[in-house]
Amino acid sequence: MGTVMDNVLATRAMKRWVDAAIIAVMIVLAIGMLLPFLWLFSMSFRSVADAYKMPPSFLPPSLDFSNYVEVLTSRVPFVRIYVNSILVAVVVTVGQLVTCTFAAFAFARLRFRGRDALFFILLIGLMFPAQVTILPIYLGYARLGLLNQPIGLALMYLTSSFGVFLIRQFMLSQPKALEEAALMDGAGYFKIFWRISLPQLRPALSALGIITFTQTWNYYFQARVLLGPEESMTLPIAMDVLRGYMASGNLSVVMAAMSMSILPVVLLFLIAQKFVIEGITMSGIKT
Repeated sequence: MGTVMDNVLATRAMKRWVDAAIIAVMIVLAIGMLLPFLWLFSMSFRSVADAYKMPPSFLPPSLDFSNYVEVLTSRVPFVRIYVNSILVAVVVTVGQLVTCTFAAFAFARLRFRGRDALFFILLIGLMFPAQVTILPIYLGYARLGLLNQPIGLALMYLTSSFGVFLIRQFMLSQPKALEEAALMDGAGYFKIFWRISLPQLRPALSALGIITFTQTWNYYFQARVLLGPEESMTLPIAMDVLRGYMASGNLSVVMAAMSMSILPVVLLFLIAQKFVIEGITMSGIKT
C-alpha cells in the first residue's frame, strides 16, 4: 500500500515539475515575442539623438510625445490615411463575413451537381499569390476609374477562398438533426441558414473577422500598386513614406507612427482572441 502511494505521489510531483517547466518555457517565449513591440513603443518616445545613441538603452530617458505630434502634423496626411485603412479593413471584413458564410453554407449543406469540383477549384485559388492577379486587376481598375481609390482595394477582397474553407469546415462539424427536422417542417434553406446555422457560427465568424481585419490592415503590395496619391494611401504605404528615401527619415517619428498603426489590431485581438482559438480549433484546422 505504501509503495502504491509513493508511486502516486512521485507521479504527481513529476507532473507538477513538468507543468512548471512548460509554463517557464511559455513565459520565456512570450517575453521574446513581446520584446519587439516593447522596443517599438520605447523608441517612439525618444528624441532623435537618443534613438541613435550607442549602446542603446531599453527604456527611454524621458517620455517625449513630440514624435506623435510630428506624425499628426507632418506633410503626410496621417489622419486621412488612418481613416482609409479603417474603411478598407471594415469593408473587406464585413464583405467576407457575408459572402464566405453564404458560400460555405452552400458547399456544406446543399447538394448540387459539380459541388465538390467547384470547391476544389476554389481551394486552388489559395495557391496563387497576389502578384499573379494584380496586372489584370490593375488594367480593369484603370478602365473603371478605381485606381487611387481606397474602396477599389477593398473590392478586391470581398470574398476569400480561405474564409469559405474555414466556415465550411466549421459547418461540417455541426449536427444536422435540427436542420433535417426543420426541412421536415417545411422550412426553406434560407430560413434554416438564418435560424439554425448562423447562430452557431459565432466562434468561426469571430475568427474569420479578426484574421481578415489583420491581413487587410497590413496589405502593402496591393496598396502600393493600386494607390498612388498620399490622400488615398493606407498605413503600410504611409510608413514607407515617413521612413524616407534610403531610410533618411526620423526614426523616432516612424516608430511613433507604427505604434499608432498597430494599436487597432492589437486591441481587436486582445478582445476577441478566445474566439480565434475556438473557431480555428472547432473548424478542424491543425496548427
